[in-house]
Amino acid sequence: MNGEWIEAPGVEFFETLGDRLGELPVLAEDLGIITPEVEALRDRFAFPGMKILMFAFGNDPSNPYLPHQYVRNCAVYPGTHDNDTVVGWWQRASAEEKQFLARYFGYESPEQITEINWLLLRAAYASVADLAVVQLQDVLGLDNSGRMNDPSTNAGNWRWRYTDSAVLSEALAERLRGVTQLYSR
Repeated sequence: MNGEWIEAPGVEFFETLGDRLGELPVLAEDLGIITPEVEALRDRFAFPGMKILMFAFGNDPSNPYLPHQYVRNCAVYPGTHDNDTVVGWWQRASAEEKQFLARYFGYESPEQITEINWLLLRAAYASVADLAVVQLQDVLGLDNSGRMNDPSTNAGNWRWRYTDSAVLSEALAERLRGVTQLYSR
């Protein structure tokens, strides 16, 4: 609240780390408003950026979060710990977002989509992104009762835990194994 933006040592910092530690396992959280300087720093060190599928469906085919816009050097997520679950997002998505998503994946209408969580999981796995990360809540098809974090609130975050009451069945494991193998993930 009382902070301020200051210029930090970017290139020098990562060169020093690289000299001392070797190749850096860094993933750039390049979400939100990203300046050209941040993109240049990310690209100079070949740090993979992040692509969030939930951000993709605002009716703009040039949206950088759509899978056909990806470069290999990125990590794709249907959603992250800071977002609604996929099912929760779908329940709250606008009619325009739903229609664009349906068209993007070859459906005539959003009503034809029965498992949005698996549709976005498959889209992430099928993309050219080097890394695909899917939350367990989305594998399980949970609504926002499984949401992990809400950055706009100070209380009630980081409370979701997997419990035995969630259904991690052999059938679900086989389904996940099948799609993982299909897309070489």
